[in-house]
Amino acid sequence: MNDQVKNKRVEVGRVVSDKMTNTVTVLVERRVKHPLYGKVIKRTAKYHAHVEAGTEAAEGDLVQIEECRPISKTKTWRVIQVLEKVVAV
Repeated sequence: MNDQVKNKRVEVGRVVSDKMTNTVTVLVERRVKHPLYGKVIKRTAKYHAHVEAGTEAAEGDLVQIEECRPISKTKTWRVIQVLEKVVAV
């Protein structure tokens, strides 16, 4: 067996959809510097993340996700914790 633990990627993003069962869509935004012009621009990526029974993530919540083994065809991330709940108005 391999004694080394692989470092799992951890990202923070906002839930944009919670219509699926046990799955949320998380929008992760990162800021990168343009290689030629030096302007800071936003890059976004959407990930499908698995939500376990104890973690309730609703649309608009800020969540922390980590990379895991493939759960389905498009789902390779798991919600670790909800950092900020959305305020209902």
